[in-house]
Amino acid sequence: QYAWVLDKLKAERERGITIDIALWKFETAKYYVTIIDAPGHRDFIKNMITGTSQADCAVLIVAAGTGEFEAGISKNGQTREHALLAFTLGVKQLIVGVNKMDSTEPPYSETRFEEIKKEVSSYIKKIGYNPAAVAFVPISGWHGDNMLEPSEKMPWFKGWAVERKDGNASGKCLIEALDAILPPSRPTDKALRLPLQDVYKIGGIGTVPVGRVETGVLKPGMVVVFAPVNLTTEVKSVEMHHEALQEAVPGDNVGFNVKNVSVKELRRGFVAGDTK
Repeated sequence: QYAWVLDKLKAERERGITIDIALWKFETAKYYVTIIDAPGHRDFIKNMITGTSQADCAVLIVAAGTGEFEAGISKNGQTREHALLAFTLGVKQLIVGVNKMDSTEPPYSETRFEEIKKEVSSYIKKIGYNPAAVAFVPISGWHGDNMLEPSEKMPWFKGWAVERKDGNASGKCLIEALDAILPPSRPTDKALRLPLQDVYKIGGIGTVPVGRVETGVLKPGMVVVFAPVNLTTEVKSVEMHHEALQEAVPGDNVGFNVKNVSVKELRRGFVAGDTK
């Protein structure tokens, strides 16, 4: 059931219908979580970079099946590539989900989990992550094991624990690991900087650039300037998850409607700033 939620996207792409981002939001005890699902297939690495650059924390999903893990961690494997890209793009918090535990030999094998944990720890350490600060959780997304509550299929798993300067944390399942993410500092007092992730033309509304506020705040009525083309315009409205916002702050992934600008004048990579 969990896999289906994330894969709804694939079918939607094939049918060419619009993808409703509201699906990707859920709540933990502490946070609203927005999932930016980054494809694992090599052909999609550009999309993966686009998604990962907006994240506060990366969840690296590693397949535990016989041969699957080995392919991912091999010299040109996706596990290596994604972990390296995440770190390079500045996503300094990491959670590792060791998935498909139901398809290990034998199923739900502690030995297999420990082997994978050891191997992935050693690799992420080379990249720059501190394995002691990374939660490793054995899961089955398909069956729901250790996703929201501890699985009786893995009684050997006593839970994950992380040690960090800003506080240690421990838990049993993946959702608790998400809850233990440290919120990055949100520099609202700095000038607005919002790199564009995409620009949409929406019927009846107009041009809607989309991206994540990195610094500063974005509000309806503000005048913004797009670099590097030095194009100035007024912000009509700001939305997140289809809800109007009075103010977007760093970390918010938003769409905003701009006056008298055609979709052709803006492109991914431009940066919106305030005019002061």
